Amino acid sequence: MNWWQRIPLTVKILGPGLLAVVVVATIKPAPVPLPQEEVKLPEVQVVIAEPSTQRLEVYSQGTVAPRREIDLVAQVGGRVTSVDADFVDGGFFTEGESLVQIDDRDYSFAHKRATAKVSNAEQLLSTERGRVRQAKREWRELGNAESNALFLRKPQLAAAEAGLVSAQADLNQALLDLERTRITVPFAGRIREIFVDLGQYVTPGTRIATVYDTASAEIRLPLSDRQAALVDLPLGFNSSLENLGPAVKIKGVIGGQSYSWQGHIARTDASIDTRSRMYYAVAEVSDPFIAATDVSRAVPLIVGLFVEAEIDGRQVDNVIILPRDAVFKRDKIYRLEKNVAGKKEVVAAQVEVLFKTTEQIWIRADIAAGTEIVVGKQSYIAPGVVVNSKLLNKENNNDIAPSEVLTTEEKS
Repeated sequence: MNWWQRIPLTVKILGPGLLAVVVVATIKPAPVPLPQEEVKLPEVQVVIAEPSTQRLEVYSQGTVAPRREIDLVAQVGGRVTSVDADFVDGGFFTEGESLVQIDDRDYSFAHKRATAKVSNAEQLLSTERGRVRQAKREWRELGNAESNALFLRKPQLAAAEAGLVSAQADLNQALLDLERTRITVPFAGRIREIFVDLGQYVTPGTRIATVYDTASAEIRLPLSDRQAALVDLPLGFNSSLENLGPAVKIKGVIGGQSYSWQGHIARTDASIDTRSRMYYAVAEVSDPFIAATDVSRAVPLIVGLFVEAEIDGRQVDNVIILPRDAVFKRDKIYRLEKNVAGKKEVVAAQVEVLFKTTEQIWIRADIAAGTEIVVGKQSYIAPGVVVNSKLLNKENNNDIAPSEVLTTEEKS
């Protein structure tokens, strides 16, 4: 029996296996660590912060209303004998134009009688003055220094003078009633609705028509507290020639076409609406029926039209214009700062959102010019993460005025 046969079977099996393990362990190459710069960092898109001074526009909406609207009411009674050709719903009229004529014959007769009474009162007063002069002369001829008012006809003279005053008042009243048969308006305007027509009998107090002034139109614009701060108008503001309010561009759609008109803020309400907690500014458009920007169409600013308004705001410093998705969670952004190792690290910051468009957002924050601000994908990173940055295409970050603005803070 040779030596191989004397080796136990267990040793024959384990020996080669152990030898193979030793060989593999001794000849495998040692691991070489990768250099630090080869570690792939997450990449984010950024824009460069460029703070600037901007004049912000404030957006609101409202309904066009006339500045002055009144009810025409008959002050005398009678039958309507004539009406103007433009005395219809929607008709235009000029200042002092006769819209309705009430039968004036009874008032003409009353005027003539009042005129006759004035003539009689004047004749009576002249006669009484002659009698007073005669009484004074007779008293002097008597040589008595004492006299009484009755002998000198002072009561009779006073009664004659009062009679003339009363007759003249009656004449003025008759003339006034005669003038009131011709119904006019002290301003140029338009008829909203008529309530009487030719041949109808009216009494004092009867509504004739509802009319409004066409010299200017008004739009009552609600403003939130933030919007009111941007416009910088005090409560109770009232514009004047020396202190015109901010300019306002009015936009509306008529017949499927968009038109615009130019106006200004004329005044603000003296208090805040207790139900909505909104401020209200009143925009005024002069000559709304000829103020259309498209002069070829000359479309009027129609009363009752729902319009949008762009109000010129005040200048604001340190405004940064960013892409819309640079801000998340309403008022948070991520900016990049270099850490002690010189790497770019994500840092969270809170900002003040001024307003936003469908593409951009205008913010104000204590951020230095040149700071890199992360755009989009904020949920994939967190503060303290080291990243690489890639500058966003400049075409997506144009500093242009917004065109489609969310008009209420609730849309933020």
